[in-house]
Amino acid sequence: MQVPVPLLGKARRRSRRGQAMVLSALSLLVLALMVTLSFNLSHALRQKMSLQQHSDALAYSMAVLEARALNYYAVGNRAIAGSYVAMNSLHAYMAAVSVTGEMLRAARNNFYMIAAIEVVRCMCYGCQEHCIDAAEAMKIAGDFAKEGSDYDKKARGVESGFTNAMQGLDLMVDNLHIAQRSVHDKTLQSVRDGKSNGLEQLTEYNAPGATFLTQQVGSMNANEFNCAVDGMQCQGSEDDSDEEARARVMTEVANASRSGWPATRETGGMPSVQIPSYLHPEFMKKFKDIPNEGNYQVMRHVGTAKTAEDKGQVNGAGEQGGNSGKVVVATEEGTIFHKWRHGVGINNYKAEVWSDDGGGGHTPNGAHSGQHPFEGVNARALTACSQSGNCFMKFRANPDADRDWGQPRVYSYVTRQFRGGDPSKTPWELNSSSTLEFEHGAQGSGRLKLAADEGAGLSKALVYYHRFGQGGWKEPPNLFGPYWRAKLHPFRDGDEAGRVLEAAGNQDAAELARVPGVSL
Repeated sequence: MQVPVPLLGKARRRSRRGQAMVLSALSLLVLALMVTLSFNLSHALRQKMSLQQHSDALAYSMAVLEARALNYYAVGNRAIAGSYVAMNSLHAYMAAVSVTGEMLRAARNNFYMIAAIEVVRCMCYGCQEHCIDAAEAMKIAGDFAKEGSDYDKKARGVESGFTNAMQGLDLMVDNLHIAQRSVHDKTLQSVRDGKSNGLEQLTEYNAPGATFLTQQVGSMNANEFNCAVDGMQCQGSEDDSDEEARARVMTEVANASRSGWPATRETGGMPSVQIPSYLHPEFMKKFKDIPNEGNYQVMRHVGTAKTAEDKGQVNGAGEQGGNSGKVVVATEEGTIFHKWRHGVGINNYKAEVWSDDGGGGHTPNGAHSGQHPFEGVNARALTACSQSGNCFMKFRANPDADRDWGQPRVYSYVTRQFRGGDPSKTPWELNSSSTLEFEHGAQGSGRLKLAADEGAGLSKALVYYHRFGQGGWKEPPNLFGPYWRAKLHPFRDGDEAGRVLEAAGNQDAAELARVPGVSL
Protein backbone atom coordinates (compact mmCIF):
# COMPACT_ATOMS: atom_id res chain seq x y z
CA MET A 1 0.00 0.00 0.00
CA GLN A 2 1.28 3.44 -0.90
CA VAL A 3 1.46 5.92 2.01
CA PRO A 4 0.09 9.35 1.23
CA VAL A 5 2.74 12.06 1.14
CA PRO A 6 1.06 14.35 3.69
CA LEU A 7 1.22 11.62 6.33
CA LEU A 8 4.97 11.18 5.76
CA GLY A 9 5.54 14.89 6.43
CA LYS A 10 3.71 14.77 9.72
CA ALA A 11 5.81 11.80 10.88
CA ARG A 12 9.01 13.64 10.13
CA ARG A 13 7.79 16.68 12.06
CA ARG A 14 6.90 14.57 15.07
CA SER A 15 10.41 12.98 15.01
CA ARG A 16 12.12 16.38 15.11
CA ARG A 17 10.01 17.53 18.02
CA GLY A 18 11.05 14.48 20.07
CA GLN A 19 14.73 15.17 19.53
CA ALA A 20 14.37 18.72 20.83
CA MET A 21 12.75 17.50 24.04
CA VAL A 22 15.63 15.10 24.69
CA LEU A 23 18.20 17.83 24.12
CA SER A 24 16.25 20.23 26.32
CA ALA A 25 16.10 17.69 29.13
CA LEU A 26 19.82 17.07 28.92
CA SER A 27 20.52 20.80 28.87
CA LEU A 28 18.35 21.36 31.92
CA LEU A 29 20.15 18.55 33.74
CA VAL A 30 23.54 20.03 32.94
CA LEU A 31 22.31 23.47 33.98
CA ALA A 32 20.98 22.08 37.26
CA LEU A 33 24.28 20.39 37.95
CA MET A 34 26.17 23.60 37.16
CA VAL A 35 23.93 25.57 39.53
CA THR A 36 24.40 22.93 42.20
CA LEU A 37 28.17 22.93 41.72
CA SER A 38 28.13 26.73 41.83
CA PHE A 39 26.29 26.73 45.13
CA ASN A 40 28.68 24.14 46.56
CA LEU A 41 31.71 26.00 45.30
CA SER A 42 30.59 29.34 46.73
CA HIS A 43 29.72 27.61 50.01
CA ALA A 44 33.17 25.97 50.12
CA LEU A 45 34.91 29.27 49.35
CA ARG A 46 32.97 31.01 52.07
CA GLN A 47 33.83 28.24 54.52
CA LYS A 48 37.47 28.36 53.43
CA MET A 49 37.68 32.13 53.91
CA SER A 50 36.05 31.83 57.31
CA LEU A 51 38.43 29.04 58.31
CA GLN A 52 41.53 30.95 57.12
CA GLN A 53 40.42 34.06 58.98
CA HIS A 54 39.96 31.93 62.07
CA SER A 55 43.41 30.39 61.63
CA ASP A 56 44.93 33.88 61.28
CA ALA A 57 43.03 35.11 64.34
CA LEU A 58 44.16 32.10 66.36
CA ALA A 59 47.83 32.50 65.41
CA TYR A 60 47.71 36.23 66.13
CA SER A 61 45.88 35.74 69.44
CA MET A 62 48.40 33.18 70.63
CA ALA A 63 51.21 35.55 69.61
CA VAL A 64 49.53 38.36 71.58
CA LEU A 65 49.43 36.11 74.65
CA GLU A 66 53.15 35.42 74.25
CA ALA A 67 53.94 39.12 73.74
CA ARG A 68 52.00 39.99 76.88
CA ALA A 69 53.83 37.28 78.80
CA LEU A 70 57.23 38.56 77.63
CA ASN A 71 56.24 42.11 78.59
CA TYR A 72 55.19 40.77 81.98
CA TYR A 73 58.60 39.17 82.36
CA ALA A 74 60.24 42.49 81.49
CA VAL A 75 58.23 44.38 84.11
CA GLY A 76 58.88 41.59 86.62
CA ASN A 77 62.61 41.66 85.86
CA ARG A 78 62.64 45.40 86.45
CA ALA A 79 60.96 44.85 89.80
CA ILE A 80 63.51 42.14 90.66
CA ALA A 81 66.37 44.50 89.71
CA GLY A 82 64.66 47.14 91.83
CA SER A 83 64.68 44.72 94.76
CA TYR A 84 68.46 44.34 94.47
CA VAL A 85 68.79 48.13 94.21
CA ALA A 86 66.75 48.39 97.42
CA MET A 87 69.03 45.81 99.07
CA ASN A 88 72.03 47.91 98.09
CA SER A 89 70.41 51.00 99.56
CA LEU A 90 69.57 49.14 102.77
CA HIS A 91 73.18 48.08 103.17
CA ALA A 92 74.35 51.61 102.40
CA TYR A 93 72.13 53.04 105.13
CA MET A 94 73.22 50.36 107.59
CA ALA A 95 76.87 51.04 106.82
CA ALA A 96 76.27 54.77 107.36
CA VAL A 97 74.64 54.03 110.72
CA SER A 98 77.45 51.68 111.71
CA VAL A 99 80.25 54.08 110.82
CA THR A 100 79.20 56.57 113.50
CA GLY A 101 80.74 54.50 116.30
CA GLU A 102 83.88 53.96 114.21
CA MET A 103 84.22 57.69 113.56
CA LEU A 104 83.99 58.41 117.27
CA ARG A 105 86.62 55.75 117.98
CA ALA A 106 88.85 57.30 115.31
CA ALA A 107 88.47 60.60 117.19
CA ARG A 108 89.34 58.70 120.39
CA ASN A 109 92.52 57.44 118.76
CA ASN A 110 93.31 61.00 117.64
CA PHE A 111 93.27 62.11 121.26
CA TYR A 112 95.37 59.13 122.30
CA MET A 113 97.92 60.44 119.82
CA ILE A 114 97.55 63.97 121.15
CA ALA A 115 97.92 62.70 124.72
CA ALA A 116 101.11 60.86 123.75
CA ILE A 117 102.50 64.06 122.18
CA GLU A 118 101.71 66.00 125.36
CA VAL A 119 103.41 63.35 127.50
CA VAL A 120 106.54 63.56 125.36
CA ARG A 121 106.51 67.36 125.68
CA CYS A 122 106.02 67.03 129.42
CA MET A 123 109.02 64.69 129.70
CA CYS A 124 111.20 66.75 127.39
CA TYR A 125 110.43 70.19 128.70
CA GLY A 126 109.37 69.37 132.25
CA CYS A 127 106.42 71.65 131.80
CA GLN A 128 103.49 70.86 134.07
CA GLU A 129 101.09 72.35 131.50
CA HIS A 130 101.84 69.54 129.04
CA CYS A 131 101.25 66.92 131.71
CA ILE A 132 97.88 68.45 132.51
CA ASP A 133 97.03 68.56 128.80
CA ALA A 134 97.97 64.89 128.43
CA ALA A 135 95.61 63.92 131.26
CA GLU A 136 92.81 66.03 129.79
CA ALA A 137 93.39 64.49 126.32
CA MET A 138 93.06 61.02 127.85
CA LYS A 139 89.75 62.04 129.42
CA ILE A 140 88.49 63.34 126.08
CA ALA A 141 89.55 60.08 124.44
CA GLY A 142 87.48 58.23 127.04
CA ASP A 143 84.48 60.42 126.31
CA PHE A 144 84.79 59.61 122.61
CA ALA A 145 85.04 55.89 123.42
CA LYS A 146 81.87 56.05 125.52
CA GLU A 147 80.01 57.90 122.78
CA GLY A 148 81.21 55.32 120.29
CA SER A 149 79.72 52.51 122.39
CA ASP A 150 76.44 54.40 122.70
CA TYR A 151 76.19 54.77 118.93
CA ASP A 152 76.98 51.07 118.49
CA LYS A 153 73.94 50.33 120.64
CA LYS A 154 71.81 52.62 118.48
CA ALA A 155 72.99 50.76 115.39
CA ARG A 156 72.11 47.42 116.99
CA GLY A 157 68.65 48.79 117.67
CA VAL A 158 67.85 49.18 113.98
CA GLU A 159 69.41 45.94 112.79
CA SER A 160 66.29 43.86 113.35
CA GLY A 161 64.44 46.16 110.99
CA PHE A 162 67.31 45.88 108.51
CA THR A 163 67.21 42.08 108.68
CA ASN A 164 63.42 41.95 108.27
CA ALA A 165 63.63 44.27 105.27
CA MET A 166 66.30 42.08 103.67
CA GLN A 167 64.20 38.97 104.20
CA GLY A 168 61.15 40.72 102.75
CA LEU A 169 63.03 41.85 99.64
CA ASP A 170 64.52 38.39 99.13
CA LEU A 171 61.04 36.87 99.45
CA MET A 172 59.66 39.44 97.01
CA VAL A 173 62.22 38.37 94.40
CA ASP A 174 61.11 34.76 94.79
CA ASN A 175 57.42 35.69 94.59
CA LEU A 176 58.00 37.81 91.49
CA HIS A 177 59.66 34.88 89.76
CA ILE A 178 56.93 32.50 90.91
CA ALA A 179 54.45 34.84 89.20
CA GLN A 180 56.61 34.85 86.06
CA ARG A 181 56.69 31.06 85.99
CA SER A 182 52.92 30.90 86.52
CA VAL A 183 52.38 33.19 83.51
CA HIS A 184 54.85 31.10 81.49
CA ASP A 185 53.06 27.85 82.30
CA LYS A 186 49.62 29.23 81.43
CA THR A 187 50.89 30.75 78.21
CA LEU A 188 52.52 27.44 77.27
CA GLN A 189 49.23 25.68 77.82
CA SER A 190 47.39 28.18 75.60
CA VAL A 191 49.79 27.99 72.65
CA ARG A 192 50.03 24.22 72.97
CA ASP A 193 46.31 23.45 72.65
CA GLY A 194 44.97 26.69 71.13
CA LYS A 195 41.89 26.67 73.36
CA SER A 196 42.91 27.27 76.99
CA ASN A 197 42.43 30.53 78.86
CA GLY A 198 39.63 31.80 76.64
CA LEU A 199 41.02 30.93 73.20
CA GLU A 200 38.25 28.39 72.60
CA GLN A 201 35.85 31.32 72.16
CA LEU A 202 37.60 32.13 68.89
CA THR A 203 36.49 28.82 67.45
CA GLU A 204 32.95 29.23 68.72
CA TYR A 205 32.69 32.73 67.24
CA ASN A 206 34.72 32.48 64.02
CA ALA A 207 34.41 28.90 62.82
CA PRO A 208 32.07 26.64 64.77
CA GLY A 209 33.00 23.04 64.20
CA ALA A 210 36.63 23.74 63.36
CA THR A 211 39.27 21.59 65.02
CA PHE A 212 41.68 22.85 67.64
CA LEU A 213 45.45 22.74 67.24
CA THR A 214 46.94 19.32 66.77
CA GLN A 215 49.27 18.22 69.53
CA GLN A 216 52.32 18.27 67.25
CA VAL A 217 51.77 21.85 66.02
CA GLY A 218 51.06 22.95 69.60
CA SER A 219 54.33 21.36 70.68
CA MET A 220 56.15 23.42 68.05
CA ASN A 221 54.60 26.58 69.53
CA ALA A 222 55.51 25.57 73.06
CA ASN A 223 59.09 24.85 72.00
CA GLU A 224 59.36 28.23 70.26
CA PHE A 225 58.13 30.00 73.40
CA ASN A 226 60.49 28.07 75.67
CA CYS A 227 63.39 28.89 73.36
CA ALA A 228 62.77 32.59 73.99
CA VAL A 229 63.73 32.19 77.66
CA ASP A 230 67.29 31.26 78.54
CA GLY A 231 67.37 28.32 80.92
CA MET A 232 64.10 26.78 79.73
CA GLN A 233 64.31 23.48 77.90
CA CYS A 234 63.97 23.77 74.12
CA GLN A 235 65.23 22.23 70.87
CA GLY A 236 66.64 23.80 67.74
CA SER A 237 67.99 27.01 69.25
CA GLU A 238 71.02 28.11 71.23
CA ASP A 239 72.14 26.09 74.22
CA ASP A 240 71.34 27.33 77.71
CA SER A 241 73.88 29.76 79.08
CA ASP A 242 75.30 28.77 82.46
CA GLU A 243 73.85 30.09 85.69
CA GLU A 244 76.80 32.42 86.26
CA ALA A 245 76.28 34.13 82.90
CA ARG A 246 72.55 34.57 83.52
CA ALA A 247 73.16 35.90 87.02
CA ARG A 248 75.73 38.39 85.70
CA VAL A 249 73.08 40.01 83.50
CA MET A 250 70.77 40.80 86.42
CA THR A 251 73.71 41.77 88.64
CA GLU A 252 74.98 44.38 86.21
CA VAL A 253 71.48 45.71 85.50
CA ALA A 254 70.86 46.08 89.23
CA ASN A 255 74.22 47.78 89.83
CA ALA A 256 73.69 50.13 86.90
CA SER A 257 70.25 51.04 88.26
CA ARG A 258 71.48 52.24 91.64
CA SER A 259 70.78 55.84 92.51
CA GLY A 260 73.68 58.17 93.16
CA TRP A 261 73.88 57.97 96.93
CA PRO A 262 74.19 54.21 97.46
CA ALA A 263 76.43 53.92 94.40
CA THR A 264 78.94 56.67 95.16
CA ARG A 265 79.08 59.06 98.07
CA GLU A 266 82.36 60.87 98.24
CA THR A 267 83.05 64.11 100.01
CA GLY A 268 85.86 66.10 101.52
CA GLY A 269 85.53 68.83 104.08
CA MET A 270 86.84 72.01 105.53
CA PRO A 271 86.91 73.00 109.21
CA SER A 272 83.93 75.31 108.74
CA VAL A 273 81.77 72.64 107.09
CA GLN A 274 80.07 69.79 108.88
CA ILE A 275 80.38 66.72 106.65
CA PRO A 276 79.37 64.22 105.45
CA SER A 277 76.09 66.02 104.99
CA TYR A 278 73.87 62.92 105.30
CA LEU A 279 75.05 62.29 108.88
CA HIS A 280 73.01 64.19 111.44
CA PRO A 281 74.41 67.64 112.34
CA GLU A 282 74.01 66.88 116.06
CA PHE A 283 76.25 63.87 115.62
CA MET A 284 78.91 65.83 113.72
CA LYS A 285 78.94 68.51 116.46
CA LYS A 286 80.33 65.96 118.91
CA PHE A 287 83.74 66.08 117.22
CA LYS A 288 83.89 69.74 118.20
CA ASP A 289 81.86 69.77 121.42
CA ILE A 290 83.54 66.89 123.29
CA PRO A 291 87.01 68.48 123.13
CA ASN A 292 85.29 71.88 123.58
CA GLU A 293 88.11 73.56 121.72
CA GLY A 294 90.53 72.99 118.87
CA ASN A 295 89.66 72.05 115.32
CA TYR A 296 88.68 68.94 113.46
CA GLN A 297 88.29 68.07 109.81
CA VAL A 298 86.89 65.06 107.98
CA MET A 299 89.56 64.85 105.34
CA ARG A 300 87.99 62.05 103.34
CA HIS A 301 84.70 60.21 103.51
CA VAL A 302 83.58 57.69 100.86
CA GLY A 303 81.00 54.95 100.69
CA THR A 304 79.34 52.61 98.24
CA ALA A 305 77.00 49.62 98.07
CA LYS A 306 77.01 46.97 95.41
CA THR A 307 75.96 43.46 94.43
CA ALA A 308 79.29 41.70 93.92
CA GLU A 309 80.98 38.32 93.60
CA ASP A 310 82.58 38.78 97.02
CA LYS A 311 82.76 41.65 99.47
CA GLY A 312 86.30 42.51 98.40
CA GLN A 313 84.94 43.68 95.01
CA VAL A 314 82.71 46.38 96.42
CA ASN A 315 84.98 49.13 95.11
CA GLY A 316 85.74 47.37 91.82
CA ALA A 317 84.68 48.59 88.40
CA GLY A 318 81.41 47.47 86.88
CA GLU A 319 80.92 44.85 84.16
CA GLN A 320 83.53 42.56 85.65
CA GLY A 321 83.58 39.05 84.27
CA GLY A 322 82.50 36.51 86.82
CA ASN A 323 80.33 38.83 88.92
CA SER A 324 77.34 36.60 89.49
CA GLY A 325 76.06 38.63 92.44
CA LYS A 326 76.73 36.32 95.37
CA VAL A 327 76.89 39.06 98.00
CA VAL A 328 75.33 42.44 98.72
CA VAL A 329 77.92 44.63 100.44
CA ALA A 330 78.30 48.24 101.54
CA THR A 331 81.27 50.13 102.97
CA GLU A 332 81.68 53.51 104.64
CA GLU A 333 85.15 54.80 105.37
CA GLY A 334 87.18 57.94 105.77
CA THR A 335 89.81 59.88 107.69
CA ILE A 336 89.36 62.37 110.52
CA PHE A 337 91.88 64.94 111.74
CA HIS A 338 92.02 66.75 115.13
CA LYS A 339 94.20 69.64 116.27
CA TRP A 340 94.08 70.35 120.00
CA ARG A 341 96.36 72.38 122.23
CA HIS A 342 99.88 71.36 121.32
CA GLY A 343 99.15 68.16 119.40
CA VAL A 344 97.45 66.73 116.35
CA GLY A 345 95.92 63.33 115.53
CA ILE A 346 94.75 61.70 112.34
CA ASN A 347 93.11 58.30 112.03
CA ASN A 348 91.08 56.25 109.57
CA TYR A 349 87.69 54.66 110.18
CA LYS A 350 85.69 52.06 108.30
CA ALA A 351 82.39 50.18 108.56
CA GLU A 352 81.31 47.29 106.37
CA VAL A 353 78.04 45.37 106.10
CA TRP A 354 77.42 42.41 103.82
CA SER A 355 74.86 39.65 103.26
CA ASP A 356 75.57 36.30 101.61
CA ASP A 357 74.57 32.64 101.77
CA GLY A 358 76.64 32.27 104.94
CA GLY A 359 74.50 34.70 106.92
CA GLY A 360 76.50 37.83 106.21
CA GLY A 361 78.81 39.80 108.45
CA HIS A 362 79.60 43.27 109.70
CA THR A 363 82.25 45.52 111.16
CA PRO A 364 82.39 46.95 113.72
CA ASN A 365 81.02 43.92 115.53
CA GLY A 366 79.70 45.98 118.40
CA ALA A 367 77.20 47.72 116.15
CA HIS A 368 75.48 44.52 114.96
CA SER A 369 73.82 41.31 116.03
CA GLY A 370 72.14 38.46 114.19
CA GLN A 371 72.40 37.28 110.59
CA HIS A 372 71.10 38.55 107.26
CA PRO A 373 71.49 35.83 104.61
CA PHE A 374 71.29 36.42 100.85
CA GLU A 375 70.88 33.53 98.39
CA GLY A 376 72.64 35.30 95.55
CA VAL A 377 71.33 36.33 92.15
CA ASN A 378 69.77 33.45 90.16
CA ALA A 379 71.16 30.90 92.56
CA ARG A 380 69.41 28.03 90.76
CA ALA A 381 68.54 26.99 87.23
CA LEU A 382 65.22 28.39 86.02
CA THR A 383 63.75 24.91 85.72
CA ALA A 384 64.43 24.31 89.44
CA CYS A 385 63.51 27.74 90.70
CA SER A 386 59.75 27.72 91.17
CA GLN A 387 59.84 28.33 94.92
CA SER A 388 63.16 30.00 95.76
CA GLY A 389 66.51 30.86 94.29
CA ASN A 390 66.27 34.53 93.23
CA CYS A 391 65.68 33.67 89.58
CA PHE A 392 64.44 35.80 86.72
CA MET A 393 63.58 35.45 83.04
CA LYS A 394 66.42 36.16 80.56
CA PHE A 395 65.94 36.33 76.78
CA ARG A 396 67.75 33.62 74.82
CA ALA A 397 69.23 35.51 71.87
CA ASN A 398 69.99 33.66 68.64
CA PRO A 399 72.36 35.05 65.98
CA ASP A 400 70.60 33.13 63.19
CA ALA A 401 68.30 35.27 61.01
CA ASP A 402 66.46 32.08 59.99
CA ARG A 403 65.48 31.75 63.63
CA ASP A 404 64.34 35.40 63.71
CA TRP A 405 67.12 36.11 66.22
CA GLY A 406 65.34 34.05 68.84
CA GLN A 407 62.03 35.88 68.64
CA PRO A 408 59.29 33.24 69.02
CA ARG A 409 57.12 32.16 66.10
CA VAL A 410 53.56 30.91 66.48
CA TYR A 411 51.82 28.51 64.10
CA SER A 412 48.17 27.65 63.56
CA TYR A 413 46.74 24.73 61.61
CA VAL A 414 43.00 24.03 61.82
CA THR A 415 40.58 22.01 59.70
CA ARG A 416 36.84 22.10 59.21
CA GLN A 417 34.26 19.92 57.54
CA PHE A 418 32.90 21.91 54.59
CA ARG A 419 30.10 19.51 53.61
CA GLY A 420 26.97 19.97 55.71
CA GLY A 421 25.66 16.43 55.26
CA ASP A 422 22.04 17.45 55.93
CA PRO A 423 20.00 18.21 52.74
CA SER A 424 17.35 19.98 54.80
CA LYS A 425 19.93 22.64 55.74
CA THR A 426 22.09 22.52 52.61
CA PRO A 427 19.73 21.47 49.78
CA TRP A 428 22.31 22.28 47.09
CA GLU A 429 24.24 19.17 48.23
CA LEU A 430 21.24 17.09 47.01
CA ASN A 431 21.81 14.27 49.50
CA SER A 432 23.72 13.44 52.67
CA SER A 433 26.80 12.29 50.75
CA SER A 434 26.71 15.12 48.15
CA THR A 435 27.24 12.45 45.50
CA LEU A 436 25.50 12.07 42.14
CA GLU A 437 25.59 8.73 40.34
CA PHE A 438 24.33 8.21 36.80
CA GLU A 439 24.20 5.61 34.04
CA HIS A 440 25.33 6.44 30.49
CA GLY A 441 24.43 3.53 28.36
CA ALA A 442 27.37 1.74 26.81
CA GLN A 443 29.77 4.20 28.45
CA GLY A 444 28.88 2.82 31.88
CA SER A 445 28.12 4.54 35.17
CA GLY A 446 29.48 7.83 36.50
CA ARG A 447 29.98 9.38 39.93
CA LEU A 448 30.18 13.10 40.66
CA LYS A 449 31.19 14.67 44.01
CA LEU A 450 29.34 17.93 44.39
CA ALA A 451 30.90 19.31 47.65
CA ALA A 452 34.37 19.32 49.23
CA ASP A 453 34.62 17.25 52.36
CA GLU A 454 37.24 19.13 54.43
CA GLY A 455 39.35 22.29 54.27
CA ALA A 456 42.41 23.50 56.21
CA GLY A 457 43.79 26.84 57.34
CA LEU A 458 47.53 27.45 57.91
CA SER A 459 48.92 30.62 59.52
CA LYS A 460 52.03 32.03 61.14
CA ALA A 461 52.55 34.91 63.56
CA LEU A 462 55.72 36.45 64.98
CA VAL A 463 56.33 37.86 68.44
CA TYR A 464 58.88 40.62 68.00
CA TYR A 465 60.65 43.32 70.01
CA HIS A 466 60.45 46.97 68.97
CA ARG A 467 61.11 49.86 71.35
CA PHE A 468 59.12 53.03 70.78
CA GLY A 469 60.75 56.07 69.28
CA GLN A 470 63.18 56.80 66.50
CA GLY A 471 65.73 54.03 66.05
CA GLY A 472 63.91 51.82 68.55
CA TRP A 473 64.05 48.88 66.18
CA LYS A 474 67.85 48.83 66.56
CA GLU A 475 67.66 47.76 70.22
CA PRO A 476 68.26 44.01 70.54
CA PRO A 477 65.41 41.91 71.96
CA ASN A 478 65.59 41.59 75.74
CA LEU A 479 63.43 40.90 78.77
CA PHE A 480 64.00 44.20 80.56
CA GLY A 481 62.10 46.43 78.11
CA PRO A 482 58.32 45.82 77.85
CA TYR A 483 58.18 46.44 74.11
CA TRP A 484 57.14 43.05 72.76
CA ARG A 485 54.45 43.00 70.05
CA ALA A 486 52.71 40.50 67.77
CA LYS A 487 51.93 40.41 64.06
CA LEU A 488 50.92 37.97 61.35
CA HIS A 489 54.03 37.00 59.44
CA PRO A 490 54.63 35.19 56.13
CA PHE A 491 56.33 31.82 56.06
CA ARG A 492 60.00 32.20 55.29
CA ASP A 493 59.91 29.47 52.66
CA GLY A 494 58.11 26.31 51.65
CA ASP A 495 60.26 24.19 53.91
CA GLU A 496 59.04 26.05 57.01
CA ALA A 497 55.41 25.61 55.95
CA GLY A 498 56.15 21.98 55.10
CA ARG A 499 57.43 21.29 58.62
CA VAL A 500 54.22 22.65 60.12
CA LEU A 501 52.06 20.65 57.71
CA GLU A 502 54.03 17.50 58.42
CA ALA A 503 53.55 18.07 62.14
CA ALA A 504 49.82 18.43 61.45
CA GLY A 505 49.80 15.09 59.60
CA ASN A 506 49.07 16.57 56.16
CA GLN A 507 51.88 14.99 54.16
CA ASP A 508 50.37 15.74 50.75
CA ALA A 509 50.09 19.46 51.51
CA ALA A 510 53.63 19.42 52.93
CA GLU A 511 55.00 18.05 49.65
CA LEU A 512 53.01 20.60 47.68
CA ALA A 513 54.29 23.47 49.86
CA ARG A 514 57.88 22.53 49.05
CA VAL A 515 57.31 22.71 45.29
CA PRO A 516 59.22 25.74 43.96
CA GLY A 517 56.98 28.60 42.92
CA VAL A 518 53.96 27.53 44.94
CA SER A 519 52.46 30.52 46.73
CA LEU A 520 51.99 30.21 50.46
